[in-house]
Amino acid sequence: MVTVAKVWYEPPPFGPGTSLNRPRYGIGPQRTALVQNLSRRPQGMVIAGACVAFAAIAYIPIMIRESRQGLPFTFSPEYQAATRAYMRYHNMNPIYGISSKTARAADEAH
Repeated sequence: MVTVAKVWYEPPPFGPGTSLNRPRYGIGPQRTALVQNLSRRPQGMVIAGACVAFAAIAYIPIMIRESRQGLPFTFSPEYQAATRAYMRYHNMNPIYGISSKTARAADEAH
C-alpha cells in the first residue's frame, strides 16, 4: 500500500523569483508618496514628463551661457575669414568646396 502525502504549495509572498528571507527587488515598502503616485499613472505620461524635465534641465546651462555672453567667437567675421584662408591654403575640399576653381574665381571677383 502506497500512501501519498498531500503537499500544499504556497507561492512566495512577493511573487515568483523572490524569497521569504530577503526583500523583493526594486522599491520596497518605504515608498514615498511621489513614487506611489507616479507608479499609478500611465507609463507614457511618466516617460513624456521625464523627457520634458530632462530637456529643461539640459537647457539651463545653455540659457545661462547665452545670457552672459553673445555668440561664440567662432561666429565672428575675422575668425571665419581666417578659417577660409586656412582651408584654401591646405587645399581642403578641392572639388566642390572652398579650394575649387569656381570658389577661388568667385572669391577673387570680390
